[in-house]
Amino acid sequence: MGLTEFNDGNPRPPQPSIDPTDHETYMRLALDQAQESPPKPSNFRVGALLVNAEDGSILARGYTLELPGNTHAEQCCLIKIAQAHELPDERVGEVLPGNTVLYTTMEPCNLRLSGNLPCVDRIIRTTGKGGKGGIRKVYLGVKEPEVFVGENKGRTKLEEYGIEVIHVPGFEEDILRVATAGHEK
Repeated sequence: MGLTEFNDGNPRPPQPSIDPTDHETYMRLALDQAQESPPKPSNFRVGALLVNAEDGSILARGYTLELPGNTHAEQCCLIKIAQAHELPDERVGEVLPGNTVLYTTMEPCNLRLSGNLPCVDRIIRTTGKGGKGGIRKVYLGVKEPEVFVGENKGRTKLEEYGIEVIHVPGFEEDILRVATAGHEK
């Protein structure tokens, strides 16, 4: 069996694919990623996966603050793909398989207080101008709580751009416990 290059650029043995319809397993893996994020009172700990829905392979994993620059989980996944293909972030959609889906423990942000491009805009940008590639489906575990920016309209905006958003139930309690670690009770 050959070697596959993963997120950090280091060769590793290929991982067996997960059944592309096993949304619970992917969400559990995204939650594992969220637990890697450092607890802080000023952000949520979120985990994300980019998955090729054709064969179930995980294209990238990410979590909040994994990469420099106040990064979000979804942003980290996209940056890793762009870096692996030596492309600027805004062109990452050019190299994503046509049936790429995103699993994220929390609804992607539609507003960033840090001034960074919101994750919703990054996701929409992957689809290009009427192209067939990019992220066309987002699976999420919970809606973003109204703690930092009020009501998040991320889901609404994604749907306005033709990106299907699907809630994966059963993880809400665990996701919120992990997401808010480091927040004052």
